[in-house]
Formats: sequence, C-alpha cells, structure tokens
Amino acid sequence: MADYLADVKKYDAGADEAKVAKIVKHLGIALRNRDSSMVSCSDPKELARVQEKWCAKKFGVAEDAGMAAIEAVCAAMKGDNSKSRVTFYYLVAKELGTLDAL
Repeated sequence: MADYLADVKKYDAGADEAKVAKIVKHLGIALRNRDSSMVSCSDPKELARVQEKWCAKKFGVAEDAGMAAIEAVCAAMKGDNSKSRVTFYYLVAKELGTLDAL
C-alpha cells in the first residue's frame, strides 16, 4: 500500500491514503500481475476499457468527459514509462472531480 501511495504522491502531494486504498481494493486481482497493474496510454483499447469500467461504470461519467480526463492524465504522466494503474485511476478520478465518490 505504501508503494502505491508514494507513487500517487509524485503527482498529487496531498493524496488521500484512504482513497488510494479504495482504488487498490477496487482493482484487486489486477494488481497481482505486472502487466495488468500498469496502464498503456498508447493502447486505445486499454484507454477505452478505463473509460468504460472506471469512468462510466464507477462514476457514471459520459464518454467525452471520461476520455478528456484520461487524455489529461496521459499527458501528465507522459514522462513515466511505467504508469501505475492505481495512480492513473486516482488521477482520472481527481480530474473528473469524483474522488469523493470513491
């Protein structure tokens, strides 16, 4: 858990540990495998899956707004070759203004 929080804090110094923990719990088994614990901004299918499963299903956000948030997070994390799924999801929720809904 501490590793996930430290990674999120690289992008949001005031990250809420409880919210990060909820994302870790939500992602569950996906975090056990290195490949599935990362997000690839160069894979349109993966970004569509994040939009569908995280933005739309979890928060009820429209596709346009969800994809805009995902693109903003991809731009913010551009320098990071290993984009942690926990950090990515946290930043997307923050971008959408839905962190309190976790």
